[in-house]
Amino acid sequence: MSPSSRLSGGREIQLAPDDLIITKTDPSGHISYANRTFMRIAGYAEHELLGKPHNLIRHPDMPRGVYRLLWQTLQAGQEFFGLVKNYTAQGDYYWVFANITPDYTAQRTLAGYYSVRRQPTRAGIAAVSPLYQQMCTIEAQAGKAAAPDASMQWLLAQLAAKQVSYQQFVLALEQPGAAT
Repeated sequence: MSPSSRLSGGREIQLAPDDLIITKTDPSGHISYANRTFMRIAGYAEHELLGKPHNLIRHPDMPRGVYRLLWQTLQAGQEFFGLVKNYTAQGDYYWVFANITPDYTAQRTLAGYYSVRRQPTRAGIAAVSPLYQQMCTIEAQAGKAAAPDASMQWLLAQLAAKQVSYQQFVLALEQPGAAT
């Protein structure tokens, strides 16, 4: 299924508490490693993933502004934590709590990125879903070129009003004791 033909919908695949999805990409975001858990949940064989852009699994419900924030964070040399809705090869979806970190060589050259994802809390999904939906609405109104920055700025303003960063917000949602 091509990314442009994807529609919102499908059934939710819930990760098990002990599922850990691990991928590695090159500096441009092309997959260079995927573990078996990722292949099982996303529904792709290894040869369908290696060398492909990681946005192969991007769900249309995910605002581009979240990815803009993700890339700005990584390009600043920092790790990114986020709640992400992904798409499977069969047209279903799954939510993850993602941690993405830059990977550097011994000479401090960027070698790529590691991403480790696990089951998110249901409270986390419930908290970000309306924010992401509003961001998608903002993006539809802003036009393609301005969409990612417009929705990212809206999200950051919402969180600034609560005096938290995006990272602080999602980490609090994923703390033990958060409703699942």
